[in-house]
Amino acid sequence: MIIFFDIDGTLISGGSQLMSESTKAAIRKARENGHICVINTGRTKKIVGPEITDQAEFDGYLLGCGTMAVYRGKVLMHYTFPMELSLRIMEGLKRHGIDAILEGCEDNFCEDPENMFTETFSRYIRHFERTLGKNYYTKWELAPGKFDKFFAYVDEKERMDAFGAEFAQELDFVDREHGFYEIMPNGYSKATAIRFLADALQISMEDTVAIGDSNNDLPMLECAGKSIAMGNSTQAVRGMADYVTTDVDKDGIWNALKWLEVL
Repeated sequence: MIIFFDIDGTLISGGSQLMSESTKAAIRKARENGHICVINTGRTKKIVGPEITDQAEFDGYLLGCGTMAVYRGKVLMHYTFPMELSLRIMEGLKRHGIDAILEGCEDNFCEDPENMFTETFSRYIRHFERTLGKNYYTKWELAPGKFDKFFAYVDEKERMDAFGAEFAQELDFVDREHGFYEIMPNGYSKATAIRFLADALQISMEDTVAIGDSNNDLPMLECAGKSIAMGNSTQAVRGMADYVTTDVDKDGIWNALKWLEVL
């Protein structure tokens, strides 16, 4: 069996980068019992650092909402927006007054907080600069041809609707609620990543399991053979899962894998 894990809200709780001891033990035991454990996250490679990878050993990583696949150290697939499209995206974001972080394999790019359209996103970026360092984000103008997806905020939904209509054939949108959106290349998602890896490993989709908590996990939960929602999941996720485990900080992963009978 191959088991796919979201990170935020699934392997770690919102305010922490640390996995619980029961989560680490569950993953270790599942792998010892012959099951394949893979992270499937909206984070790009840049944001999945040693603070995650050093806590537990995984067989692979599906990154950037399906834009990159790594299995046992080998990159199997990686999509980056080409130069011409990335330039049009960046111009469109500016024209429609949308703030964004452009997320790449090696770097994340954004404007200086003082140049952003909204105070909400400016505070959001300043929070991460305090946590991760002032130089964590690379200058916006260096992004063309170097980002795989992006995370955006808009204070007026009509602005995102207009941007979405302009790029409807080229981008896929996930509403993360409260004005935040996760935006990927058209045809890429956590679900397409699962299908890609399952096909590469010649594993039946019936033998796949997805575990998540938020709306960007819906595609992978819908396509996997079995779906598990964390207790702290959004209502949409809880409503469509085969099983709802406990919260991430209440042995949620241990209880999920126990229900699967892989421990």
